[in-house]
Amino acid sequence: MVKRIFKWLGIVIGVIVVIVIATYAFIHFNIERRIHKTYSFTPEIITIPTDSTSIATGRHLVSIKGCTDCHGGNMAGTVMINDFPLGRLSARNLTRGAGGLPAGYSTADWMRALQHGIDKSGKPLLFMPAHETSQMTRSDLGAIIAYCSQLEPVENKLPENKLGPITRIMTFLDKMPLLSVEKIDHKRTLTATVDSNNALVYGSYLAVTCTGCHKADFRGGEPVAPGFPVVPNITAGGHVGQWSQDQFLHALRTGQRPGNKPLDNEYMPWKMTAKYSTKELASIYTYLRSLK
Repeated sequence: MVKRIFKWLGIVIGVIVVIVIATYAFIHFNIERRIHKTYSFTPEIITIPTDSTSIATGRHLVSIKGCTDCHGGNMAGTVMINDFPLGRLSARNLTRGAGGLPAGYSTADWMRALQHGIDKSGKPLLFMPAHETSQMTRSDLGAIIAYCSQLEPVENKLPENKLGPITRIMTFLDKMPLLSVEKIDHKRTLTATVDSNNALVYGSYLAVTCTGCHKADFRGGEPVAPGFPVVPNITAGGHVGQWSQDQFLHALRTGQRPGNKPLDNEYMPWKMTAKYSTKELASIYTYLRSLK
């Protein structure tokens, strides 16, 4: 009797193992097909300014959009993740130094990346939040490209990306924004500018950066990655919605919530939001408070 039980137990375990292996093999090849797919989009033609004011605007945008968090303060790239479950993910060197952008990297190539989430050859860029940058104005994209185009060349050759099993599985389940190219409305036309004097409009425009974690409706929900906390609701209906504007600005500039409760920069990048201007943060606050 005992032998029979162990025999059937072995069969059940064997079947489960086969199912798990087959399922992961399907996921593996599904993601491989998607990351090696070649796309063809015609990027919009924009004029890149060269004046110091526009370059300064680009520097500011790069800092508040989280570009330096991945690409480094000098934009020469970093290895963002390097462990077996998640894999190795590198944010590329955006300077003209060795290991960085080639001499022939054009405005159209920049726009393919920022507007469509693909590289010069049409392959998807991994973990490049183009689903956010594609919603920026022509003016702001031009300023970012202007700033990045005059960066001091830095030699930094980064290792190739190598996806781990957790990244593949979470991407398959649409729990990780690995392939922004799949999340973009590629027929959308860029707007020229945004009215920064209209707090609701300007706040809505700036708050796109928050959607990566807090979702499109800003109500948060499940953790963005294994081991991360639940993402809070930041609309008027959530706990953050009960903060005053001063408390909101203080938290996003100092990492201290009301009651002196600290924000962990790993989960809520307050060191990035600290670089926003008062007008920018106040506009985001106004917009979020308008959401019920």
